[in-house]
Amino acid sequence: SCIFKPLIWQCALALVVNHAREQAGCALSGSLEWTVSFYESGDFLAVDLGGSQFRALEVKVFNDGKQSSQLESKFYPTPKEVIQGSGTELFSYVADCLSDFMESRNLKHKKLPLGFTFSFPCKQTKLEEVKCKKGIGKPSLLHHPWKLLHGSDIDVDVLAMVNDTVGTMMTCGYDDPRCEVGLIIGTGTNACYMEEMRHIDLVEGDEGRMCINTEWGAFGDDGALDDLRTEFDRELDLGSLNPGKQLFEKMISSLYLGELVRLILLKMTKEGLLFNGKVSAALLTKGKIEMKHVSAMEKYPKRLHKVVRRLVPNCDVRFLLSQSGSAKGAAMVTAVAYRLAAQRKQIDAVLAPFLLSLETLRDVMNKMRTELEYGLKRETQDRATVKMLPTYVCGTPDGTEKGKYLALDLGGTNFRVLLVKIRSGRRRSVRMYNKIFAIPLEIMQGTGEELFDHIVQCIADFLEYMGIKGARLPLGFTFSFPCRQASIDKGTLVGWTKGFKATDCEGEDVVDMLREAIRRRNEFDLDIVAVVNDTVGTMMTCGYEDPNCEIGLIAGTGSNVCYMEDMKNIEIVEGNEGKMCINTEWGGFGDNGCIDNIRTKYDKEVDEGSLNAGKQRYEKMTSGMYLGEIVRQILIDLTKQGLLFRGQISESLRKRGIFETKFLSQIESDRLALLQVRRILQQLGLDSTCEDSIIVKEVCGAVSRRAAQLCGAGLAAIVEKKRENRGVEHLQITVGVDGTLYKLHPHFSRVLQETVRELAPRCDVTFMLSEDGSGKGAALITAVAKRLHNVGQK
Repeated sequence: SCIFKPLIWQCALALVVNHAREQAGCALSGSLEWTVSFYESGDFLAVDLGGSQFRALEVKVFNDGKQSSQLESKFYPTPKEVIQGSGTELFSYVADCLSDFMESRNLKHKKLPLGFTFSFPCKQTKLEEVKCKKGIGKPSLLHHPWKLLHGSDIDVDVLAMVNDTVGTMMTCGYDDPRCEVGLIIGTGTNACYMEEMRHIDLVEGDEGRMCINTEWGAFGDDGALDDLRTEFDRELDLGSLNPGKQLFEKMISSLYLGELVRLILLKMTKEGLLFNGKVSAALLTKGKIEMKHVSAMEKYPKRLHKVVRRLVPNCDVRFLLSQSGSAKGAAMVTAVAYRLAAQRKQIDAVLAPFLLSLETLRDVMNKMRTELEYGLKRETQDRATVKMLPTYVCGTPDGTEKGKYLALDLGGTNFRVLLVKIRSGRRRSVRMYNKIFAIPLEIMQGTGEELFDHIVQCIADFLEYMGIKGARLPLGFTFSFPCRQASIDKGTLVGWTKGFKATDCEGEDVVDMLREAIRRRNEFDLDIVAVVNDTVGTMMTCGYEDPNCEIGLIAGTGSNVCYMEDMKNIEIVEGNEGKMCINTEWGGFGDNGCIDNIRTKYDKEVDEGSLNAGKQRYEKMTSGMYLGEIVRQILIDLTKQGLLFRGQISESLRKRGIFETKFLSQIESDRLALLQVRRILQQLGLDSTCEDSIIVKEVCGAVSRRAAQLCGAGLAAIVEKKRENRGVEHLQITVGVDGTLYKLHPHFSRVLQETVRELAPRCDVTFMLSEDGSGKGAALITAVAKRLHNVGQK
């Protein structure tokens, strides 16, 4: 019996240890971070309530790099009438004793954080809130029992309530950061361990970990252990105060082991196998054999260690005896809670400017609407921050487009050349063939002549590759930079963005520069029909599938919108009939200071360090090219405050551009556990704890959410303008969308759409993903322009 009983719970402990190993994805030893850090310091009170006496403690924790602490305590007896009285009586008694302890330690003039070790089964709703299920006082529930302390003459801040098992784990965890499991083997038995939040369905949230108090004493109450329970277990259970309950505990805890031994010895004696068959009065006395008698005959710890290691060979399990009891652990939980609460306030203060209210977003929408109108009017267009550039694209596809077209796509570090074959009629289709060419940094920031010579070299390579060098094909040029157009095939560059700084280009017609470069090469000729923005191409691509698409949105490296505007509202272009696509170039929104009230110090730091300081402010708050840099600036600030990366700013964190949009998308993915987030950060050269990973993920979320909301506010201004243009109460419209931020970020598209719905409730907006707007779209614009030109000639 004495050998068999420990084996049962050794198996259970082995399961807990093995589960913890599986959560880590590797061997347990050294694999998981712990919540007690070198940052804890200060004076803390603890109360340990769990039996016939309770203990009050003062714990001093020193932030000296050695994790040292001092502990002073005093025991108080708990009278039987108090234990069996009401909850009010019990906690009033606790308050009186705590008052006495604080008086003796000269602490009454201080308001100290307090941790509570409460060794009874409880359902916790928060770290400092509890509903007790059984055990002390009358059977009624106790809700927030320590609130009764506030009626006394002491002033304490109760921050944490823990079970004695959790307290034991925290006590040992202070000395050994690898301690992830707590075990009580005494009058009762229980275990706790650190579990991944994503596996705890009863608690909201997926980030980080939480200590689980297993209350494993009730294991087997459903019959799961019936095949292991002996006649002696059943006899002991029937004679207990709670028959049929806590069956696992009755097989392994010291409260019952001595009695099990007595029942076995009694039967063996009656059968003449012991003591010459003579049953003594002592052997007939219930409770006569105690656990201390059993332990004296057993090598209990040695057998425990051996069996656990045999059951979970992949886990390097170290047993650490809790010297200071569970109350010190309660103080450590309080210390951690105190530190985290202070950290929480600091982090909230840093991220508060990124939390935009509906009122603020509505203000942004209204300001955007004002700037849209300024850009359309002749007298205000020059000083408008949203330039509202006419594109001279006056129609969308009608399905009759056909033929072969070339398309060029210049908008980033890569350049594409495409051959697009459009088929009309019943079997209408678009087939594309393309090749991608790199644009080296020295070309991006060299001379204009070098840039366009490189573009023509790429075109020549593609024509050679496709075997069509002799054909003079219509060409659409997707040029994803602000241009002022006088016609569909003339575009004067207003200014470079996205890292381009080629000289002698701004103020020049990019179509003429392309034609000049073709003439210099003198190998082929092309019919350049249209120069278009990628946003316009996106709208046209979706318009080919859905005639209701009259808005194009890019949310990627850059941010921009175009839409079909009534000609009568475009004062800077002659004519009042029909519609024309307007390239808003809304990235410059706010360059006049109209949104300075929502710009943070991090936005200003990013702007000042950019190639075009003071320009494209809205784009710098909403586009993928800048979001990672905003995150980096915030992380540096939090690290300086000692809230991240142990207060150490690594060389990696000092590097501009370390956070690309793809990393933000990966870090914010709901599918990623914190260990995977840590691996991503480690790939970036950032050695993070699980706590660090949670904070980094929160920062990424705040920055990207604000970007999506601001983008949504701008788009809401556009759709509301479209509704008013049509003079309808309710508008149905489709927005064609492209860009890696919208397509790949796990939450950006959802937040953007929610914002548009909130700010423009009378607009039913459908979002349609574009299939290669800058390539296919350019060819479709060229085809539409050709069709309209032919109609005009007729």
